[in-house]
Amino acid sequence: MDKIELLKSLGERIKEIRLAKGLTQTELAHKIGKDHPSINRLEKGKINPSYFFLCEIADGLEISINDIFESKI
Repeated sequence: MDKIELLKSLGERIKEIRLAKGLTQTELAHKIGKDHPSINRLEKGKINPSYFFLCEIADGLEISINDIFESKI
């Protein structure tokens, strides 16, 4: 898997979790003190998020950062 595919996969996983939690991108952004476009770019795989940004996302989604990377086997 190349970098672009990896970032898209990560973004899709975050979107999947966010939707399961019943949150909009705007609501998640507000919870973590970010702007809506940051969440949108992340979910579309357009940015390479830092570990700390992913920790903030996990906190906002009320999950462990490990849950973001869990495989759905």
